[in-house]
Amino acid sequence: MSHCSVPLSFAGVWMVILMIQSSMGERNWEYEPVSITAFSSDESLLKIGARIDRLNRGEFAFSMTIDWNYDADDNTMVEADAYRSITGDENDYKILPWSIPRQPFYEYLNGFYKDAFIKNVGHCSNFVQFEGSYESPWPRNVYKLDKCVANGEGLPEIAPEGFYKIVYTTSGQVEWGFTLIAKVTAKVL
Repeated sequence: MSHCSVPLSFAGVWMVILMIQSSMGERNWEYEPVSITAFSSDESLLKIGARIDRLNRGEFAFSMTIDWNYDADDNTMVEADAYRSITGDENDYKILPWSIPRQPFYEYLNGFYKDAFIKNVGHCSNFVQFEGSYESPWPRNVYKLDKCVANGEGLPEIAPEGFYKIVYTTSGQVEWGFTLIAKVTAKVL
């Protein structure tokens, strides 16, 4: 299994992807990326890499490359869990209701992927975008996110301060995903 660990503002995007999409107002919190650890059980089938791009002081974007070389099938599953810690200590994290329950890949594409992920990073990536329902197959490709800054669509207005950890996993022919941590603070007006 290959692992890489880098500080990453990617945390903000995945918080967008994993949080409840019920709030329409402006959020009252900001985030600071702490770390991300990405992995793949077989880099010949899927290789993942990510980095932070510093745009300005205190402003970060992220870039990611996913070299997808396998066919997603009925056994390909997606899940994600979000945790919060007041201190950031590993033993202090408690699970949050902001999660993606284990589900088939194509169900995920027609739900969370379409409703949150693409709305936040579709403008800075070559990920598949579609109207209606997506039908298989998922194309083998090198997917890139280039200097992405999430627009925040679908985020809740209020998030308690602390450290947030998001664990995203895709399983099936290859297990891959990432764990990311971000520090959330109240927005200074």
